[in-house]
Amino acid sequence: MLEALGQALALIGSLDQDLIEIIALSLRVSLSAVLIAAVIGLPLGALLATRPFPGRGLVTIVVNTLMGLPPVVVGLFVYLWLSASGPFGPLQLLYTPAAMIVAQTILVAPILVALSRQIVADLDEEMGEQLSVLGTGALQRAVTLLAEGRVALVTALLAGFGRAIAEVGAVLIVGGNINHVTRTMTTAIALETSKGELALALALGLVLILVAGLINAAAMTLRGADVLRSVAGGRSP
Repeated sequence: MLEALGQALALIGSLDQDLIEIIALSLRVSLSAVLIAAVIGLPLGALLATRPFPGRGLVTIVVNTLMGLPPVVVGLFVYLWLSASGPFGPLQLLYTPAAMIVAQTILVAPILVALSRQIVADLDEEMGEQLSVLGTGALQRAVTLLAEGRVALVTALLAGFGRAIAEVGAVLIVGGNINHVTRTMTTAIALETSKGELALALALGLVLILVAGLINAAAMTLRGADVLRSVAGGRSP
């Protein structure tokens, strides 16, 4: 164990090429998925919070349910869509980083929709009367509240990124864990551990722990800044 840990630290310290390649791919896939999920999820969450329509409660329940989607189920459905016999088979996306981005986007988007809906709904309760007096329409109201809740929304994005970067089941199914093509930190850890090659697995595990720590630190920093801003502005955080 100690020997493997020492080798893992040596891999990190020497910036091993395979290690860097795996980390870079993981970050590229997860950041891309979060960006796409944000473009889809934040506006939907804001509109869901500010625009009443028949069945809104049901939609909210569905979104909250989708937050708990099992990753392997998402991976299975994306595999079926992208396989040669699936509707998107001609695009030949299976076993590519694009397929992993699609799977992670599906996992992250419901989280961003649900969190942004709650954030905007809370702000709407606080600022809704003032916005109504100003005569803002539904779209302008949603945009205004999204801008007002930007710090909390960034925290939501960090939560989505944490879900994406730690994902293994879905990306393993649709990516195939192909060396130098679709091998991410989580899938590499699973493979190397099964092979008994603990040094690389431990090195990647340490990097994942570091990433998780940085995400939590960033979220706490943003939350603290938001509290200070709220106090300075005379609002309750």
